[in-house]
Amino acid sequence: MPANDRPPLWLRPEHGTRGPKPAHTRHAVAVAGIKIADTEGLDAVSMRRIAAELGTGTTSLYRYVSKKDEILQLMGDEVVGELRGTVLPADWRDALRTIARLMRETALRHPWFPALASGRPNHGPNSLWWTELTLSPFDGLDLGTDELLANLGTLSSFVLGHVQSEMADQEAARLSGLSHEQWMDREGEYGPMIMGSGRYPRLTRVMVEAETPHAADRRDRWFEAGLERVLAGIAAHLP
Repeated sequence: MPANDRPPLWLRPEHGTRGPKPAHTRHAVAVAGIKIADTEGLDAVSMRRIAAELGTGTTSLYRYVSKKDEILQLMGDEVVGELRGTVLPADWRDALRTIARLMRETALRHPWFPALASGRPNHGPNSLWWTELTLSPFDGLDLGTDELLANLGTLSSFVLGHVQSEMADQEAARLSGLSHEQWMDREGEYGPMIMGSGRYPRLTRVMVEAETPHAADRRDRWFEAGLERVLAGIAAHLP
């Protein structure tokens, strides 16, 4: 049966009824893919690489998945499984804070994960559990389903966007060989010309007065400040 004609991954039994019993599991396939992606990036994940990681032939992977897209689904669901055991606070604001912080921590642990999380929903068991959990803070708030989805989507977009900014800063440091402090010192040489030109009064004020860009915990500060503004926006639209 062609790969596109097969039932969705999560509707197929993990072990087929015909042929020899598989030597591995979907869990092992996912863990191998995560190991590769964490160290080399998502582009390095392939059927051949995972087979080599498992010590098996590439063709044997087709006992577990029909294409690479299904490997990515397994990987994404496995990462979400790291959050199992999460208990959310009763207050909806505190619950959403917890969700946002966990999403950020998970994405920073697995830098490739935001690209998957930003795409189509994953319907694996861990992902379904997480979706159900993230919907629960809105219980009793008299929200329509579209409003509920808009709130969660706004929160998720903020977290994933912030994480991508953090990772871009880390990548810039790697490529340039300059720490944030070294880069700020070097750019500071350009400061007097910017401020002295008189053309950028708003930017000049930021350059003179802003403290957060120089703080060691600037990423945490920006994340928490942005998160509070997202929560304020959600609160403003509640019935």
